[in-house]
Amino acid sequence: MLLDGLNQEQRQAAAQTEGAVMIIAGAGSGKTRTLTYRVAHLLEKGASPYSIMVLTFTNKAAKEMDERIVSLIGDRSKGIMMGTFHSVFMRILRIECERIGYIKSFSVYDTSDSKSLIKNIVKELSLDEKVYNSSFVLDRISKAKSRLISSEEYLSDNTYLTEDTIAGKPEIGRIFHEYNARLRKNMAMDFDDLLFNTYTLLCTCPDVAEKYQRRFKYILVDEYQDTNQAQYAIIKILASKYKNICVVGDDAQSIYAFRGANIQNILNFKKDYPDAYTFKLEQNYRSVSNIVNAANSVIDKNIEQIKKTIWTSNPEGEKIVFKSLNSDREEAEYVCNKIRERISLEEEKNYGNYAILYRTNSQSRAFEDALRLKNIPYKIYGGISFYSRAEIKNVLAYFRLVVNNKDDEAFERIINYPSRGIGQTTLSRLKIAAAENNLSFFETIYQINLSTYNINSSTQNKLLAFCDYIKAFSANLYNKDAFELGEEIVRTCRIKEALKEDNTAENLDRINNIEELVNSLQSFIENEQESILDEATGEEIATNNKSLDVFLQQISLFSETDTMEDNLNCVALMTIHSSKGLEFDNVFIVGMEENLFPSTLSLTSKKETEEERRLFYVAMTRAKLTLTLTAASMRYKYGQIIFSEKSRFINEIDNKYLDSGLIRKKQLPEFSSNTTSFVRKEKKKLPITSLKDNIITRQSNSSINNAELINPDELETGMQVFHDKFGKGIVVNIDNSFNDKRATVDFLREGTKVLVLKFAKLKQIK
Repeated sequence: MLLDGLNQEQRQAAAQTEGAVMIIAGAGSGKTRTLTYRVAHLLEKGASPYSIMVLTFTNKAAKEMDERIVSLIGDRSKGIMMGTFHSVFMRILRIECERIGYIKSFSVYDTSDSKSLIKNIVKELSLDEKVYNSSFVLDRISKAKSRLISSEEYLSDNTYLTEDTIAGKPEIGRIFHEYNARLRKNMAMDFDDLLFNTYTLLCTCPDVAEKYQRRFKYILVDEYQDTNQAQYAIIKILASKYKNICVVGDDAQSIYAFRGANIQNILNFKKDYPDAYTFKLEQNYRSVSNIVNAANSVIDKNIEQIKKTIWTSNPEGEKIVFKSLNSDREEAEYVCNKIRERISLEEEKNYGNYAILYRTNSQSRAFEDALRLKNIPYKIYGGISFYSRAEIKNVLAYFRLVVNNKDDEAFERIINYPSRGIGQTTLSRLKIAAAENNLSFFETIYQINLSTYNINSSTQNKLLAFCDYIKAFSANLYNKDAFELGEEIVRTCRIKEALKEDNTAENLDRINNIEELVNSLQSFIENEQESILDEATGEEIATNNKSLDVFLQQISLFSETDTMEDNLNCVALMTIHSSKGLEFDNVFIVGMEENLFPSTLSLTSKKETEEERRLFYVAMTRAKLTLTLTAASMRYKYGQIIFSEKSRFINEIDNKYLDSGLIRKKQLPEFSSNTTSFVRKEKKKLPITSLKDNIITRQSNSSINNAELINPDELETGMQVFHDKFGKGIVVNIDNSFNDKRATVDFLREGTKVLVLKFAKLKQIK
């Protein structure tokens, strides 16, 4: 039988196909396998693939599940609506969006597009760009939309106004309202709109809601603990007819509250569906026993959780190593040396078995430097992705404008790229004309006499010529496939030729990136299917075809970890959030310090501290064979040296699963002079200057009297120095932007000073 390949708990969960089902799946317990077999079992029992919806949080997870289903039952799975929340709901919106006033070729704005639009609005409203930082404003708007709060509701609710006023940003509501209006005018949606507008569609068009309720008899949701209010509400509407909803998740891995995820969705599932079946997958197949048990000992400290006992039959394995180092540089060197040591003992020498996980992206720099120095191959995930590079964004803006002529953000980006003699003055006047007539830039150029806005006839002709050839491309949107049209746009607009005029290495890379984008168009049309029709109604139920708008639809939701290859022979560097759903033989969790992990911002409430603990749990359970934790007693932050204590999470690990060299304490420790361990605090905490003095004294090999004057050109950040007036200090920054080279030095007695080096006469303490 099909389900014979599952353990007892997995088999029971997969076999219960009718009614509401909640599967609590611990880390490494085979949840993807269980979901896969459940879908295959449904099809084997006779369910139509068109009646099944599977929602995931990553394209990688959806692809993996699809491949597994095909391997089990062949192409009988064709027709399942499977993908991320955003991709599935975008497919529905492409079919139904005209019911809520959008064109089917609406644009999807990524984060950078949204930030650019917000910056323009802030500028137009004559607001302070530093106060109304685009990242902060977008985050505020995003959280409101994820809670299904419209801009109108936001503006009319005094609670939000009060919160924004206290934060010194009382105009966020006005920016939000204008931002939404501008999106609508541009026939564009941001990521959050794909959910918000789906909810709006289902609520305002009962016939549409009924259509999809009737169609999707079986709904499966992966990582249910990470759903936000909008996702929860949409799922509840769609599942209301049959109530055959199966959710899989682990409350212990709920780590996206900052993105609006609500852990209560999984904790309260039984309240929504009182007759729901609950199954617990508690056997971990991924990690050795020491890692599983250590992770359990940490997460047990959380109060708000569904109780379960994760266990494994895997070997005990090595104990978890904790190592504290002097600085972030030493921390990076230690990790690299450990990787080289282990690699030297391996026959296959696969660097892909190693991952370095950190709390924030800024921590990657020291590890990049150390890895390069030691010639260890690595790849950073979560940096600037391929589709976020400027030259790629420019080409995609051409594609977007061809697909949707009302996309003003795309128009503004490329109107003078490559240069066609249309400057900012013209663009400013065009903006005024468009705003006064409530038209897009495209419509304004064709419909308005621009002479009245002081745009001369020569410039008008340039604008018309640009719009004419964009329209010519648009006319072929469905006559040519994505590769044919995309290649024609790049060639006709002479984008690569413009880069060749400045023949630098950087521009050569940009040209290669554009060529790779064109290659991806070819790959897209080779792999894409033709449109799929509902067998019962003849209606189009997916927008799968080979046109340029579908290509844009796919890449608009691109995530770098979605394309992460399993066979890359390089060390993976990523944030812990990015590592969710991944696994590695050997994992290093770095930066295990108070106020870094857990983050300072998380220590204001028990709820937030518990989220950080869940994040640590996720990080620990990425490891299969070995787990190493590291901390630095001091690291640079904003050019200043910060002294830290080790993370409280270290003390929460049961001592029997840790390397025996670690001394345990009942309270938050402070770093000792011996940086390989921590000691109990017996006396009043030393002042910062004493700690600095301790470190400098300890690392010195000669007296200050014997210190020699240092050449300003040889001065480096982190160097320990002596000044005749200010005493001992550490160089925290060097500034070459002045005619006279300057350095910022953090002195023990006098604090931070900026010195002109040719006058400072600094001595190096060796």
